[in-house]
Amino acid sequence: MRRRVVLGLGLMLLWCVGLTACSRGARQLVHTVRPGDTLSAIGVRYGVPFQDISRLNDLADPDKIEAGQRLRIPHGGTDSRTSGRRQLAGRAVKQKPGSPRPAPTTGRFLWPTTGVLTSRFGPRNNSFHDGIDIAAPVGTPVVAAAPGEVIYSGELRGYGKVIIVRHGNGYASVYAHNSTHYVKQGQFVKQGQRIAAVGKTGRATGPNLHFEIRRHNKPRNPLKLLPSNRQVVGR
Repeated sequence: MRRRVVLGLGLMLLWCVGLTACSRGARQLVHTVRPGDTLSAIGVRYGVPFQDISRLNDLADPDKIEAGQRLRIPHGGTDSRTSGRRQLAGRAVKQKPGSPRPAPTTGRFLWPTTGVLTSRFGPRNNSFHDGIDIAAPVGTPVVAAAPGEVIYSGELRGYGKVIIVRHGNGYASVYAHNSTHYVKQGQFVKQGQRIAAVGKTGRATGPNLHFEIRRHNKPRNPLKLLPSNRQVVGR
């Protein structure tokens, strides 16, 4: 999977630097792009569709933004870092009455599936791979690496069908290229619970699971957080 679009994954996590400006007498947010930012992730942070940000700023290619670039955020956008609202694409994820909060995690995760490790975390083809790729047959079970709340279950360009689970202590995990989803946004899941099936949706060269672990929306190397008794084979 080529990394032209990085998940708004980080999605729902705290991002940095949101500046304010005034336009037509109304308060308007301006975001300064930082390394690793993507338009979809910025849209998640402010609770507005990334297409609206692209149109407002006359971006020729929404997939290409540069560090230091200042982007105006459409009116109605709210910085989730300061508001405390949990929004995704302009829709708040409401807490279910009586539902337990995501259990804190100390960085201990389960392998999300079995298969062959085909791509590691780090530099790849003049870009940076934010996670790992595990090749497996279509339909292979994908499980939650840690307990938490599903904050996104849908499709994102490049990632195909993707699920994002928020855990405690600022962690989130991402599961992409899925063929089928078994959980919905707002649902709480247990560690090891089946949440999806391996597929090849999005920009995938074959059936595989693209898996990411982030903390405060900063990508972490999953291989340093997963158990050493590896459930996958390969390089």
